Amino acid sequence: MSLLWYATRATGEITLMFLTVVLTLGVLSALRVGGRRVPRFVVAGLHRNLTLAGLGFLAVHIATAVADSYAPIDVTDVVVPFGSAYRPIWLGLGTLAFDVMIVLAVTSLLRTRIGYRRWKALHWAAYACWLAALVHALGTGSDVRSSLFLLLAGVCAAVTLAAVAWRLAAAGPGKAGLRAGAGLLTLVTALVVGVWTVSGPLADGWARRSGTPASLLGTASSPGAGTTGRTPAPRPTRATRSAGDGDERGDGE
Repeated sequence: MSLLWYATRATGEITLMFLTVVLTLGVLSALRVGGRRVPRFVVAGLHRNLTLAGLGFLAVHIATAVADSYAPIDVTDVVVPFGSAYRPIWLGLGTLAFDVMIVLAVTSLLRTRIGYRRWKALHWAAYACWLAALVHALGTGSDVRSSLFLLLAGVCAAVTLAAVAWRLAAAGPGKAGLRAGAGLLTLVTALVVGVWTVSGPLADGWARRSGTPASLLGTASSPGAGTTGRTPAPRPTRATRSAGDGDERGDGE
């Protein structure tokens, strides 16, 4: 496995953490947590700086994914979702999240020009952006079966769900129906993603079912693995799984 492969995975997971923190700070800012002890401009500044840092890690994540010759990911796949030859749906969700992040960043810079109401309406998409990024990480990441990755994803999901619940609970009077609907939608979404994770990325054969090109399936255990230009480190248990379900690189990527 090359340095690019490790860099892509590491920066992707770091970006997910930044997205979670930024989303939580956005909720805290909207709820005016801290009062006079923590001025809003401090929270806003922290939110902005962490967003820029997250975009920086995301840029490295994208650049290394395109530069790594293992998976057929083109430059167009960075901005045009669902057209990739490699896991089009799950990679496309990452592309969609990237596009939304760019829109959110640009509209934040133009907030005074577009008006607060339009800016706020657009920024509700941040929740969908985070969800798309999480599903992208689960659907395309090769570390999904790693306990550390599952812990990271679980913590990010728990923090985000807590932030959403807090915001719904703190909504003003007269919005009981809206809060109930949003809460129900959140619970259903969490349940669907959880069931899909267990039956999809965590199940054997996910590489094949996720849309991995046939030329990459089973390369970790096949005699012709050298044709990919990559020789994975020997891992007997993973290789055995690879031979049984056709997963690439022997770890369910």
